[in-house]
Amino acid sequence: MGKTSTESRFNVPGKIGWATMEAPGFITLLYLMYSLPRQEGIESLPTVNWVMAGCFTVHYIYRALLAPLFLNPSISPIHIAVWASALGFQLINATCIGGWLAGYGPTTKADWVGQAPRIEVGLMIFAIGMLGNIYHDDELREIRRAAAREQKKKQEVENKKGGGKDVSKVYRIPENGLFRVVLFPHYLCEWIEWCGFWMVGGLACVPARQFVINEVTTMLPRAVQGKKWYVERFGQAKVGNRKAVIPGLI
Repeated sequence: MGKTSTESRFNVPGKIGWATMEAPGFITLLYLMYSLPRQEGIESLPTVNWVMAGCFTVHYIYRALLAPLFLNPSISPIHIAVWASALGFQLINATCIGGWLAGYGPTTKADWVGQAPRIEVGLMIFAIGMLGNIYHDDELREIRRAAAREQKKKQEVENKKGGGKDVSKVYRIPENGLFRVVLFPHYLCEWIEWCGFWMVGGLACVPARQFVINEVTTMLPRAVQGKKWYVERFGQAKVGNRKAVIPGLI
């Protein structure tokens, strides 16, 4: 999280760091989807396998490339240890999921017979989660964009050129969408997204299940820590009854 970023000689520039630690995941998965079936003597993979691979890839094209490089006004520097651990997770996660989809899970259309209703519901849940994730991400981005607009307007009024306040560390409590009830709805929506992904694969898709578990167990403590930070910075009265990430619970 940017709010917990500190200065260090071992920091990696935020945008480049984020892209290079996230993008290898979907690249690894796609490599496995094209190479592993040949090694296993599989002529072609079922459509559902490719649909799941597509869901994974679309999510990370947004998360690893579009968001950091083109949409986010700024990203705080990332310590090299955080970068390395995130890269390691991406490679392991993509290898597990890609391996399951490319040869060690269902490899024929018959393996998916009778599972269409669950697959369709799972895809809808994935789509809802991803759209919610993008929407709430953009609410956070708007805080920086609004601060930049205010700073530019102030400079114009004062007839100054350049300089001005750095808006990369501007923080406010968003008010739209699920931000009305929780402080980290983008986390919640991402969990929903990957629960939908797991539903598409079914109970037998252990890598997808483990991905959900890993996300919740790493992001939930971060959200709880983040709520504490918001209370310390803005006060309990401003935070109100908002929970950290799960409405009405946590």
